[in-house]
Amino acid sequence: MAKKRSVFLIFILLLSTIPVFHDAYAHSMFNSSEKFYGGYRVQVATTPEFPQINEPSQFLVRVTDGDFEEVDRFTMGIRIFFNNQQVDAIPPKSIEGAHWDIDYVWKSQGNHIVKVDLYDMSEKGILTYTFNMGTQSPFGIIFFSAIVVGALVFVGMMIYIYLPKFFKKSKS
Repeated sequence: MAKKRSVFLIFILLLSTIPVFHDAYAHSMFNSSEKFYGGYRVQVATTPEFPQINEPSQFLVRVTDGDFEEVDRFTMGIRIFFNNQQVDAIPPKSIEGAHWDIDYVWKSQGNHIVKVDLYDMSEKGILTYTFNMGTQSPFGIIFFSAIVVGALVFVGMMIYIYLPKFFKKSKS
């Protein structure tokens, strides 16, 4: 019986090494999004994923066409809204290539609406893409607490399991 189980486990291990999926994708960042509109796809993200107030961060912008081919050049501006009021704007700029990295410092904590305006790319005029961006991690304290509790439970279980065995050996 043990031999059949060993053969079965080896078969499962060999089977699991055969790639089923040929594409691998990194996780999408929390503060990232993409929109299709007017024949173009605009992707926006921030780095770090959750920008801190009054600390430098970056907008990462990428523009592709409907076939996911990067555009050669574009003109783009960005408007930032907080509580339905525009709090900042990055004036339109002509960009060579499909990527635009913009340094930015967030002033308010919370959810912001970011409107990305793509100029001169369509007969429709200005194409506006709207994204939600946050400046605080809604999970920060929860993740930190879960890690601490998990570590404490692990240490408690190890003490409960191995400490009595250690004392039995030392008495012998």
